[in-house]
Amino acid sequence: MNLSRRTLLAASSATAVTAATTLMTSPGAADASPVADASAEAGAGAEPTATADFGTLLQRAESLLTGGGFDPTDTDFTAAVAALDSTAKGLWDTLDRSADRTALWPDLAPLTDPGNFGQSYTRLRTVATAWATEGTSLAGSAQVADALVAALRFTHDTAYNPARRETGNWWFWEIGAPRALMDCSVVLRDRLPAPDLADYLAVVDRFCPDADRRTNSPTLSETGANRTDKAVIVALRGLLGRDPAKLVSARDALSDVRDSGRNSLFRYTSSGDGFYEDGSFVQHDVVACTGSYGIVLLNGTACLLALLAGSEWAVTDPKVSVMYDAVERTFAPVIFDGLMMDSVRGRAVSRERAGDHRDGATALAAILLLASGAPAEYATRWRALVKGWLTRNRTTPFEALATLPQLALAKAVLNDKGVPAGPRSTGSHVFADMDRVVHRRPGWACALSLSSKRISAYEAGNGENLHGWYTGDGMTYLYDGDDLGQFNDGFWPTVDPYRLPGTTVDTRQRADLGTGAGTSTHRPANAVAGGAVLEDRYGAAAMEVIGAHGTTLRTRKSWFLLDNAVIALGAGITASDGRPVETIVENRNLGTDGRHRLLVDGVGQPVEQGWSGEFGRAQWAHVDQVGGYVFPGGTALHALREQRTGTWRAIDTGADTGGSTDPVTRRYLTLWTDHGLSPTDAHYAYVLLPGASAAATELWSRSRPVRIVANDTTAQAVEARREGLTAVNFWRAGTAAGITASGPASVLVRRHGSQVRVAVADPGRTLSTLSIELPFPVRSLAKSDGSVSLVPGRRPVLTVAVGGSRGHTHRAELIQ
Repeated sequence: MNLSRRTLLAASSATAVTAATTLMTSPGAADASPVADASAEAGAGAEPTATADFGTLLQRAESLLTGGGFDPTDTDFTAAVAALDSTAKGLWDTLDRSADRTALWPDLAPLTDPGNFGQSYTRLRTVATAWATEGTSLAGSAQVADALVAALRFTHDTAYNPARRETGNWWFWEIGAPRALMDCSVVLRDRLPAPDLADYLAVVDRFCPDADRRTNSPTLSETGANRTDKAVIVALRGLLGRDPAKLVSARDALSDVRDSGRNSLFRYTSSGDGFYEDGSFVQHDVVACTGSYGIVLLNGTACLLALLAGSEWAVTDPKVSVMYDAVERTFAPVIFDGLMMDSVRGRAVSRERAGDHRDGATALAAILLLASGAPAEYATRWRALVKGWLTRNRTTPFEALATLPQLALAKAVLNDKGVPAGPRSTGSHVFADMDRVVHRRPGWACALSLSSKRISAYEAGNGENLHGWYTGDGMTYLYDGDDLGQFNDGFWPTVDPYRLPGTTVDTRQRADLGTGAGTSTHRPANAVAGGAVLEDRYGAAAMEVIGAHGTTLRTRKSWFLLDNAVIALGAGITASDGRPVETIVENRNLGTDGRHRLLVDGVGQPVEQGWSGEFGRAQWAHVDQVGGYVFPGGTALHALREQRTGTWRAIDTGADTGGSTDPVTRRYLTLWTDHGLSPTDAHYAYVLLPGASAAATELWSRSRPVRIVANDTTAQAVEARREGLTAVNFWRAGTAAGITASGPASVLVRRHGSQVRVAVADPGRTLSTLSIELPFPVRSLAKSDGSVSLVPGRRPVLTVAVGGSRGHTHRAELIQ
């Protein structure tokens, strides 16, 4: 895998366009369009020119689309070229080129429908890219070029022109169609008649005149990924029209010069859309979207940084460091061996042509792109991170997902012996500003998807994510380094959506979500969602579930995240609707033919599909190739093996993301506890031991290295004596494990020698100050983050100023 420097720089300047142009965005969605990679001129080691004329930047923009001067005979690029050619040739063969046509493709009629002309432009872009890419069957064809020019003219005259009024989904009018139209115009600029180009620039001026405002709602300022997308469109329009003012507008939109930085992409926010200092990323005001809209923002910003580098319109805002910091603060914690965790992908989980591996690959490529122009202290760390991800993911290798430019970026890192493969990162993260928790250990990771009156329980809309009802009710994602296909292998169309791991649910039937236009979200009534982190190693998370939409269910849920275990507790489980209530311990996707052995208390259970079992007082269970499950004190455990068939279309009918009606079949092994009809104050307790052997699971069950000391509606608490750790989630003022709290809080205390470390958070954001009394003597406060004061003594009291901290962790170190 050795490329010449010239070839590498040229090839690393292209954007994500291959068979993956079908990955194009959904209406208003995060992966709204393929976004360009770095240009040759802006590549690593390239010297910026003092000024770059329009011709130079247009050539750069074309390279961002086509890959520039890569070697098509290089076998490392063969698959990517073939993928682009196959998709483009299929579109070319079915393109209606007749004189009396009414649409470009029969499945995209009528052309006047926004979804149809939007998708028509993206298909034309795919064909245009193949026409401009050496090695494809369409490359350089005059017939293809003439047909493309005619098709653009036809689409403009028929469907997308300044005389039309926006109807349906605004996104097609203001982002999807103009971006693809500008990309086509860049590639075909030497073929387009001047009047045609003028008309295309005029239609962009009509529907996307700048990146600052929503055209169909001029009082609405654009934010986050939508602002980035529009900035790229305006920049391309400026280059094609040789209009310096448009380029200034595009550059300044990133920093929101118009509104004095209020919606700048290079600032931390404390509410609404954008990056938060704790690593959260939010879009649509209330949706955790790091792995969808966040990737679009990262890609788009990297595109403009590269496109305008070295020119008089280069981005010079010093606060661009916020974007640099986001790579490790925001994105890296939710990337596991190259896949993007579904808990931060919003409604994109329902997209058949996306998936956690593909969105992860897009994120990796974007990070490498950003590294090409970032300061060395950032770029060096990022390349090691990405190299580690690339080398560990053999389930869906990067080369099977990557486009030509992405491959070149990856090859440069893989071939560089000076770049080490970074290890799998570890640590515990509570993203308080988006109600997400991620706990990472050397061999596994656990992600929790929570929700509250601040952050939506789910995102649906425009026909997407129709069955996402319980994805924000504490869904627990267990990632195993030896099984990276768990959530990517047909999981979403086949899993029982009423039995998502980690959730406690009323078993009523639900209606499809998001069948109408626009984004649909639901914020529950609970305040508590979040937790605290100690030493970046231990975590305590809590969520109160308050049912809505026809259920009276309420419960209080806790997770304690330790070195080799996750302890899950539930208390106060109450409902009065006359229906069963269940807590789902596990619902594991076993693939198409999995026969993973299940042990319950050491006894092997049948492997035949359709088997079910009930165990009155199970102490532990073990699933081969997954890990162990311990039930302290015993539980009435239900188990089921079933083969489930579904379709992607059943969960996504979106105009440009709608799934296939082809049946998908997967096998599942489900473990759950049934709390009975209309339970009152029911509870549960189980322990996840990821990757543990059956013997280790049985030993854990017998030795109880972690003791549950409280599990009620006042507090839920555990003690891990070997680590000297006590962790408590207080639901109200009270005492548990010897610790007394004056109000609701997450508290972790670890004693090591004469040192005591404390972490405290107010995940409900209801208090201004909180007092914590400890059950052992403390002499002094060694250090704190400034929000903690101490009254020492035999029963010392910490006073924590939690008001205004938005649920974030407060820390202190004490001396005994």
